[in-house]
Amino acid sequence: MELQLPRGMRDFPPEEKILRDEVIATLKKIFELYGFNPLETPIVERWEILSAKYAGGTELLKETFKLKDQGGRELGLRYELTVSLARFIGLNPTIKRPFKRYQIGTVYRDGPIKKGRYREFYQCDVDTVGTSSMLADAECLNLTCDLFRLLGFDYEIQINNRKLLQDVLAQSEISIKTAGDVLTAIDKLAKIGPAEVRRELEEKGLSEESLSKLLTLLEVRGDNRQRLSQMEARLSKSEGLEELRQVFEYLDEPERVLFLPSLARGQAYYTGTIFEVYAKDSEITGSFAAGGRWDEMIGNFLETSERYPAVGISFGLEPIIEEMKARREKSTQSLPKTVTQVYVVPFKNLLVEGRRICQELRRAGIKTDMELSGRGISDGLKYANAYGIPFVVIVGPDEVAQGKVKLRDMRSGEEKLLTSEETVHQIAKRSSL
Repeated sequence: MELQLPRGMRDFPPEEKILRDEVIATLKKIFELYGFNPLETPIVERWEILSAKYAGGTELLKETFKLKDQGGRELGLRYELTVSLARFIGLNPTIKRPFKRYQIGTVYRDGPIKKGRYREFYQCDVDTVGTSSMLADAECLNLTCDLFRLLGFDYEIQINNRKLLQDVLAQSEISIKTAGDVLTAIDKLAKIGPAEVRRELEEKGLSEESLSKLLTLLEVRGDNRQRLSQMEARLSKSEGLEELRQVFEYLDEPERVLFLPSLARGQAYYTGTIFEVYAKDSEITGSFAAGGRWDEMIGNFLETSERYPAVGISFGLEPIIEEMKARREKSTQSLPKTVTQVYVVPFKNLLVEGRRICQELRRAGIKTDMELSGRGISDGLKYANAYGIPFVVIVGPDEVAQGKVKLRDMRSGEEKLLTSEETVHQIAKRSSL
């Protein structure tokens, strides 16, 4: 038997998993501070749910892992978390709204594998369902600012509105038939420049007149106030512009958010505000988070006339992890290999006393491991050093006779003879430094 992982799947050794859990804990902390509640949905969904007309669409369906249960029922692995949220809302029609939920979980796509792209990966989503208020949109951005500040990232949020883009296309006399190609092209405007966008759209058959109108409308300069004013002067009354102004009124740090009228995002289900988040001074050029308002998807998915306005943002766990690893490497700070704070090493004939000390430390909330193989003190210290365990407690006959233990700080090499209570106090004190 050849030991191999399924293609596109990964193991996470302790040092990697500890960092991932640290980031996930930070995400949960911020999500819950903003009143979002955890939701858990199955990895497996019924095929008819995943393949519904207004779910992920044809392209995603091609990459969906399909299977059958023993009863012959068709099932599939979830390819995103949003479809499961829509299904949950449909199964719980009496749930009080606005319904604010967060979900962090694995999703699966049987697509091509390349660097940074896997077939199993995490999505970290927050969504508010049941309100059209721009306060909900602004809350996504305020939450993002708090999160990236906590992570220590320098960042920029780019924002636009799909209603505004529709007004821009209409004024440029661009037909609905070509709107998708145009939006895909202008979404790259900030990255590749107007000349390349013009060339791409000329190849798509867009007229020179429409092209000139489009690029002129999208050219803005200055701060957000100036940019909004320039767009207002060029367009007749625009609902999208008004919604953007409202969002900016509700932001804690509007200087962190840049109005970018060419931002389009690829998903067709967005209906209003859209945003993407980038880390400055990072080698990772892709977005770290993205989202927007999607007011029509749930109602269409449930095939009902009832409206389910919704807005949310999804954070990319993988780019956040990679950026944190890169930062730690630059600071020569290695990833922790264990969560253990203390390693207890008793003499062979003092295992009972050693186990008792372990339990005292654990009940004091200190993460404690113990030498189980009966190896000597020297081997115990080598083991603790290999895993980067910061403290070792040595339980020897002289220490036991005095009702004490020897606490060794593995970073400084300092040793102290202490009671178990003093040991707890010392570890707690030094761990907080």
